[in-house]
Amino acid sequence: MTDENTHFGFQSVPLGEKQGKVNEVFRSVAGRYDLMNDLMSAGLHRLWKGDLVATLRPPRDRVFRHLDVAGGTGDVAFRILEESGPQTHVTVLDINGEMLKVGAERAGRRYGGRIDFVEANAEELPFEPRTFDAYTIAFGIRNVPRIDRALSEAHRVLKPGGRFLCLEFSKVDVPVIDRIYDAYSFNVIPRLGQMVTGDAESYQYLVESIRRFPPPAAFARMIEEAGFRRVTHRTLTAGVVAIHSGWKI
Repeated sequence: MTDENTHFGFQSVPLGEKQGKVNEVFRSVAGRYDLMNDLMSAGLHRLWKGDLVATLRPPRDRVFRHLDVAGGTGDVAFRILEESGPQTHVTVLDINGEMLKVGAERAGRRYGGRIDFVEANAEELPFEPRTFDAYTIAFGIRNVPRIDRALSEAHRVLKPGGRFLCLEFSKVDVPVIDRIYDAYSFNVIPRLGQMVTGDAESYQYLVESIRRFPPPAAFARMIEEAGFRRVTHRTLTAGVVAIHSGWKI
């Protein structure tokens, strides 16, 4: 792989093409994305996202500006709004307009002016430095072509004392469970995607992208290199996912 190439699942592709390919994946599955999450994880993704928001501990008694990146359908954002006070505002940012459309429709008028949806790239956030109190990204960072740039942008837009939290698939390291997980991922999930969304290839990519993502310790080093401090991670469900945390000092 050269400097001009990156991975798209198990394929090597020109760096400039990856974002378009990722966009097409999520454009294809946007309408049934949340349903597929429920089916693929047997509902566990809800518990993982709940754990992410519990780790964040959004305040109930002060102004709190939050940025949720790659959060198009609103799953994490809605949880944050429901667990925080009336002075919390969440900006949901996603590069895929179809995903944002689903999120905006789901939100309706429930949250009034406490939520907005922005179509933009995680590598080039359209916000001033030191704008947000916290930043979350759930199951999105591995789809970014230049992860280091996204992490640097997260650091830039956070206020001093702001927190970065990332929920992402990790590496199952429990004997026997790892083989069951691999068999399920490669044999069941693409077929399920075909039945539910009519698109097996997108879910084949998603499975492959998980295997290409850095293991927790390596990703933690990337977070530190972006300028974050007190960087930690913890795995959930035998290592299927991990929650990464860092602070802007």
